[in-house]
Amino acid sequence: MITEIGITAGDIWHYLDENGKSTLSQIAKGIGTEKERVLMSIGWLAREGHVIVDKSGPDYLVYLRR
Repeated sequence: MITEIGITAGDIWHYLDENGKSTLSQIAKGIGTEKERVLMSIGWLAREGHVIVDKSGPDYLVYLRR
C-alpha cells in the first residue's frame, strides 16, 4: 500500500502543478483516485513540506509550497 500512496502523491503533485489550488474533491476527481488514498497521499506530501493544506468552507484547499 505504501507504494500506491507514493505514486498517488506524485500524481497529486503533478495535478497541483498544472491546476493550482484545488480542493480535496477536485484532486480526487482530477486524478481518478478514491478520496481515502488522496488523503493519505496529501498527508505524505504535507509531512515532507511539499504542500500547504488550508480549511476552505466544508472542504480543504491544497496547493504546492513554492
